[in-house]
Formats: sequence, structure tokens, C-alpha cells
Amino acid sequence: MRFLALITDYDGTLAHHGVVADETVEALQRLRQSGRKLVLVTGREMPDLERVFPHLNLFDRIVAENGAVLVNPTTRDTRVLAERPPDEFIAELKARNVTGLSKGEVIVATWHPHETVVLETIRRLGLDLQVIFNKDAVMVLPAGVNKMTGLNQALKELKLSRRNIAGVGDAENDLAFLNCCECAVGVANALPAIKERADLVTQEDHGAGVVSLISRIIEDDLKSVDLPLEKHGILFGRIPDRDIYIGTEGRVVLLSGPSGSGKSTFVAGLVERIEARDYQVCVIDPEGDYEKISGFITLGNEQRPPSFEEILQVLEEPDSNLVVNLVGAKMQDRPHFFASLLTKLQEKRLRDGRPHWIIIEEAHHLLPSEWAPTAPQLAAQTASLVFVTVHPEHMSPAALRMVNTVAAVGIEPQKVLAEFASVVHQVPPELTPGPLSSGEAAVWFLDSNTMVDRMQSVQGKAERKRHRRKYAEGELEPERVFYFRGPEGKMNLRAQNLLTFLQLAEGVDDETWLYHLRRADYSTWLALAIKDSELAEQIRQVEQDNSLSPMETRREISKAVEAKYTAPA
Repeated sequence: MRFLALITDYDGTLAHHGVVADETVEALQRLRQSGRKLVLVTGREMPDLERVFPHLNLFDRIVAENGAVLVNPTTRDTRVLAERPPDEFIAELKARNVTGLSKGEVIVATWHPHETVVLETIRRLGLDLQVIFNKDAVMVLPAGVNKMTGLNQALKELKLSRRNIAGVGDAENDLAFLNCCECAVGVANALPAIKERADLVTQEDHGAGVVSLISRIIEDDLKSVDLPLEKHGILFGRIPDRDIYIGTEGRVVLLSGPSGSGKSTFVAGLVERIEARDYQVCVIDPEGDYEKISGFITLGNEQRPPSFEEILQVLEEPDSNLVVNLVGAKMQDRPHFFASLLTKLQEKRLRDGRPHWIIIEEAHHLLPSEWAPTAPQLAAQTASLVFVTVHPEHMSPAALRMVNTVAAVGIEPQKVLAEFASVVHQVPPELTPGPLSSGEAAVWFLDSNTMVDRMQSVQGKAERKRHRRKYAEGELEPERVFYFRGPEGKMNLRAQNLLTFLQLAEGVDDETWLYHLRRADYSTWLALAIKDSELAEQIRQVEQDNSLSPMETRREISKAVEAKYTAPA
């Protein structure tokens, strides 16, 4: 299975006017029976949730209070993930006649139109709090706490990768967690902002939409949902008029060319981009060439290869990436070791959805021509694979028949294609005559029978990736944080990174948004704090375009930031 869990909002999604229909409960039960997990992510407090919904034991975890509380319904263990606002804040809201006030373990909530008083009180007391809107609900939480941060803690406990989850929601506060789901779904009654970002919008509203989504998950694991490659794929290379992306499910790549032709550079960049998208990668390294790959754990050395138990233990953590060093194994023992390992990796993949990618260096040694699977070692393989070899003609025909993408590098790409084609009994495409330049590859997509004569590979950029992650998801230094304050300085909404900036930008009122826009605060912040003059110039053009509506300026600025920092690298 690819989608091992469904993450769902409660109000407006599972529930209609606070009530979940029997048909929706039955669908949740069917999903659990299929072997998948369920996580509820809600702004409600637990006592209130227990009062309105008696079936909480259907969920493996509940993220309550908009990300501030994590509950295991089976054991009743509760983790409070942040500190509640101080009592003086709550006392002042009461003194200022804020009605409908509720207090959870962390969250303080009220209703429209009290947001102005709430924001004024936060500013007067100098508190590091944020206001999150959910239609008419006004929720106050510590800065940086949202449904995504709470969900991330739930996924850690359940040892789930975000690349194996589908999420469904309907309102502004759902954007945070939907952005981290592999497939984001909006029910038919969802707000326009949700529908715009969603990969799928159900035809049915509320719980009926969730029922429809669950049916599709059980029936075909969402294979019928067309996930755009630009958003969900991996950048493979570039041609003059466009970038080329490949899918992340069932993609089997053969990368071949003579020694010194650039295979290692190609693979290093590809692995970096896969890892940057939070897919789990396992590199099989017979020659010890990947010992120092950044962010990866290496097992095995010159004295001995790693044990299967060691390998599987590392891969148990979704955010762990692994290099399996086989230098310590005798040359003649490596194919047998790899065949056994591949079986175990496949079993893990079928059970846990990971590893997502397996990179196999010196594939002609590990999968020699005389080797053929006796068990479903390759027949049912669902992970995406990359075979790297100098000699495709020396590889197992059973392995090569799985290949759906051939990338040839070096001075004789036609020869590489011909050697591959002769093994799998296909007619190779004709290439434009002449050797490839450094960094170029000729690519044959067998599933669509299309050919790219010259594709420029994308080199790895480890340092750039580190800074991208810091700016996108990390904690900026206090002097570099952006604050939405509004024309009268009543707000104090803190964006400690670019993801938080985009989330807050979705929720602030038009007056506040336009105040900073007309002052060119956004482009100034990007230029001075993020130090990205190129992006700052893009944003400056949006700030100066008076023909755009507030919604259009938000969309254009979000699109520019996401393309640079949160889209596939």
C-alpha cells in the first residue's frame, strides 16, 4: 500500500453541524479493517470532542486543540505540546467582555467579532501568541503551533512518513496539515483556499465526501487520482523549454554509461532531491563510494557488511536514510546478499510503505545476467529503483524488464540504448548523432515511448538545500522574523520562517495584508532577512501592480515563495 493512513479534520469534514453520520462511521471502520491507520486533527478540546463523538477509539491518534495536544485514544495517554497562554491574558479577555470564551489544555478560543480585542490584548501584554481562524472561530495558541506541528508528532509516534498519508479538510486552519500530506483532499463544502491547494476535491460534502474518499483509498490506493508531477514528482533534469519530472511510485530507472561519464554526479543530485522531498532512500553501495553522503547513516565497513537486522532497524524511522556499504562482503557473495536484502526491503515496503527509493550502484555485479528471482523479489516490487551500471548487457534480464526509464550518459548514448534494448527485446529509438556534453543525458521513457535526446542533469546543491530548509521550516534569528502588525500596530503575528509566513498570509485580513504590501514590507524582508534578492524582486513587482486584487497578490506571492523554497528541489 502507498497510502497507509488517512488524516481528517472533524468539524465541516467528518461532521456536519457537529454530528458524524452513521455511514461515515462505517466508512472509518472499513478503512481500519483494510489495515490502514486513522488520525483525527481538530481544533476542538478533548472533553468537547468526547461529548459529541463516541467513536474516538477508531483513531490511532487524535491531534486536538489545533495541534497543541496529542492523545492516544487506546491508552488515554495525553501529551501537551505547548504552554497555555498566561492567566492574566484570559482574565483580561473576560474583563473586556469577550464572550464564548473556552480554555483547553493550551488553546484559548472565542468567536467573531472578538478577534480585534484578542489581538489588542496580545499586543498590550507583549505575548508570543498567534491567532488562527477557522471560519467564525477565533483560536489563540503559542506562536508556531498549528495542526501540522501536532500531526508531525503523531506521525513520529506512529512511525509514518508524510509521503504515505492522505489528508482531508475544509477550512483555513486545515491548510497547515494538508500541505504536508502526500495527497491533500478538500470536501465539496471546503473553502476556496482549500480547493485551490487540494489534489482532489470530492463531489460530496462533509462526511459523505470522506466516505467517497475512503472508498477510493480502499479500492485502488488512490491510483486513480492524478497527482501532478510538478508538485509530487522528482526533478529529473532540464531541457531548454521545461523541467522534466518523474513519478515516485513504481519508477525504475537505468542509468548507464562508461566510467567517468558523470553517473556519480547525476545520482548524487537525484538522491539529494529525493531526500529533500522527504522520501526515504536506501543506497546499496558495493564499492564504498557513498560513505560521506550528507544526512545519511552508513552501515558496513571494510571488515564486514551490515546485518539485515541493523539495516531494518535504521529504516524503521521514517526520516532516516541509509547507505548499505558492501565493501566488507566478498565479491562472489554480494549477489546473494543483495537478493536476500531486496526481499526484506520489499516486505518492509509492502508493510510500511518504505523505503520509497532504492538506489543500486554497480547493478551488474549485484544483479548479474544469470540471476533470476525465484521468489517475488522483483515481480511485486513497488519501491522506485535506480540501477546504476557501466554494463547493462551484463545485468539480469528480469531486472531490466522492470525498467521504464533509461538515462544514457557519455560519448556513446546510442550504444547504451542498444545494449539495453537487445536484452529486453525492444527496438531502441534513434538519437541525434554525436556525443553528449558533460552533464547531459539521453533519456528513453519506455512507458510513453518518448525520447529526450539531450537532457541537462541537475547537480546536487547540499549547501543550498540546507539554507532552503532553514528558511522554509527552521527558526530564524529574532531580528530576521517577520511580523504582521497591521496599519495601527494592533497585531503581533510572528512568522519565524517562510512556511509560517505563508500560513499567516492566508489568514490575515485584507487591510493588514495590503498595509504591508503597499509599504513593500514583503520584498524588503526577503531581501534583507532571507537575503534572496531574486525572489525579492519578483515580490516587488507584485507589490507594485495595483491592478491585482488582495486575493491575487496573496496567490502570486505564495506561488513565488513556494516555487523557490517549498516546491520539489
